[in-house]
Amino acid sequence: MHRDAVVREAQRVLAHHARTFHLASLLLEPDCRDDVAIVYAFCRLVDDTVDEAADPQHALTAIKTLQRQLEGEDPTPLIAAFSGICDRYGIPRSAPRELIYGVGSDVGPVRVQNDEELLRYSYRVAGTVGLMMSPLIKVTAPHARFHAIDLGIAMQLTNICRDVLEDAQRDRVYLPASRLREAGTSQEALLQGCADPEAVSLVVRQLLALAEDYYASGEAGLRYIPTRPRAAIAAAARMYRAIGLQLLERGADPLQGRTIVPLEDKLLWLLRGLVAALIQPWTPAQPHPHHLHEPLSGLPAVATPPAA
Repeated sequence: MHRDAVVREAQRVLAHHARTFHLASLLLEPDCRDDVAIVYAFCRLVDDTVDEAADPQHALTAIKTLQRQLEGEDPTPLIAAFSGICDRYGIPRSAPRELIYGVGSDVGPVRVQNDEELLRYSYRVAGTVGLMMSPLIKVTAPHARFHAIDLGIAMQLTNICRDVLEDAQRDRVYLPASRLREAGTSQEALLQGCADPEAVSLVVRQLLALAEDYYASGEAGLRYIPTRPRAAIAAAARMYRAIGLQLLERGADPLQGRTIVPLEDKLLWLLRGLVAALIQPWTPAQPHPHHLHEPLSGLPAVATPPAA
C-alpha cells in the first residue's frame, strides 16, 4: 500500500474514532497532520487488537504479532509507515513497546488495586502517546516530555471516569479497589450492577480531581510547543477536559451511560484552548511537580524532572 493510501485510511480512522482530536488536528500543518494521523491510527490498532479480539487467547496472539511487526518482522503498511515516522523523528521505541504492553494488560479480567497501579497503566496507554506526539510537533526542550506524559495521563483518567459502565461490561474495573472500598462499595458490586451510585460518583470525583493536577502540568508545558501545534494541543486538552467537567455537572455518575460533549460546547472549549495557547508563553514558567511522577518510578522515558 502506498503511503498516500495509508494516510487516507489513517485520517479516516482519526475522524471516525476521535472527533475531538480530529477537530484539533485541523490546526496543524498538513504534513504534520498526516504524521499525527498515522501515529493515532497505530495507537488505535493496538487498542482494537485487544478490544475486538474473539477471546483472550486470540488477543494475546495478536498482541505478540504486533510486537514482532513493530520490530520489523513482516510489518503491515500502517506499522511500516509508523516505524518510518519513529525513525524520522527519533521517537524512542520504548514508547510504542510500553503502549503495547499496557494495552496487553487489558486482556482478561482487569482489577486495578490502587492509585499507583492506575497511574502506571495510564502512563503506558496514554502518557506514551504524549511522548510519541512531541517530536512530531517539533518539541525540543528535553524536560517538556514530563508535561507531555502528564497530559496523556490526564486524558486517560478522564476516559476511565467516562467509561466505567462500558468497561464493567468488558469485565474491567479501573476505579481502584482501595478508593471504592473507602467509599463503601467494591469492584465486585460494580461488576454485579449493585454498587451504590453515590459511592461510585465519589470515586469518580476523586479521580477527576487527580486528573486536574495532571491537566495543569500538561498546560504548563504548552510553552515548549511551537505556536501552531501549541494551539492544536491546547484545544484538544480543553475539549477533552470538558468531558470530565460535563460528567461532574451530571452528578459524576458514570452509571447513567457515556458522557458526550455537544459539538457547540466543543467549539467553545476549542476557542478557550486557543486563548490558553496565546497566553501560556507569557505566564511565569513553573517547575514540574515531582510528586506526579513518583508512582511512575522505573518506567521507560520517565526520570526525575529538573527542578526548574
